Amino acid sequence: MKTPLIRSSKLSELNGCNVWLKMESAQPTGSFKQRSIGNACLNYVEKGAKRFVSSSGGNAGISVAYMGKLLGVAVTVVVPKTTSQTAIDLMRQESAQVIVHGDSWIEANEHALSFVSEEAVYIHPFDDQYLWDGVACIIDEVIEEGVRPSAVVLSVGGGSLLSGVAQGLHTHHLDIPIYAIETEGTASLNTSIQRGRHISLDQVTGIATTLAAKRVCEQAFKISQQQNVQGIMVADADTVSACLKFLDDHRTLVEPACGASLSILYDQKVSFSPSDEVLVIVCGGASITFDQLAKYVQQFAI
Repeated sequence: MKTPLIRSSKLSELNGCNVWLKMESAQPTGSFKQRSIGNACLNYVEKGAKRFVSSSGGNAGISVAYMGKLLGVAVTVVVPKTTSQTAIDLMRQESAQVIVHGDSWIEANEHALSFVSEEAVYIHPFDDQYLWDGVACIIDEVIEEGVRPSAVVLSVGGGSLLSGVAQGLHTHHLDIPIYAIETEGTASLNTSIQRGRHISLDQVTGIATTLAAKRVCEQAFKISQQQNVQGIMVADADTVSACLKFLDDHRTLVEPACGASLSILYDQKVSFSPSDEVLVIVCGGASITFDQLAKYVQQFAI
């Protein structure tokens, strides 16, 4: 679904430039995953899929479940123990079978693959060309509305958002900085950039559980080595503070994974020029509730 593009008066004033918000939080499932997962599911149904099998920390699984119900396809999603009960409930509301398995997404994913068959097609949460094709449309929509960004700010989990946005920018011949934001406990891309090689983290920690991929997809790492990708890490407390401020400023509740990107603008961690048109992908997040955000605020004494 096409989402609103709005100019943030508050963030524009704070950063001394034009800050544009692409409100992927307005997707039917509450996150940008509806673009990526939605496109993949449609393509695999055309190829004869009778069941979807996926693994997820939350948002991808919710979108697979939503698409399965919409298309009349049975869905099985395997989630790690770190997945919120809210996310699990949302998947089950869409009639998906949800299996909780393992302490991390990698363990959940290995279990999910055991259910794959000729008719039960695997929907990867972040590593598939169909996913990136779906995300690339974000840039098409921004350009259609007359905004030609000079920088993009986005959060990185498994890397599908980065991969798709980079693809969209390439299509429109935009060679601009992409600020790739991760929390300190989930920084698989930033660590890979620093070491100059594609690595896996020993563990992922913190509250931004939907960013908790120990290893980004190969495509995301490749993009980080070939294009102008600037990696930034933020603290969990910064993400919560940004979520709270964004709720006040834009009446929209987003999860810490999205707050990570917003935090670099609220905290002015990057210097922009007055002529800059900064595009922020508000990736959303369906599993956050106001009660949960309030608990985070208390936890970090914000």
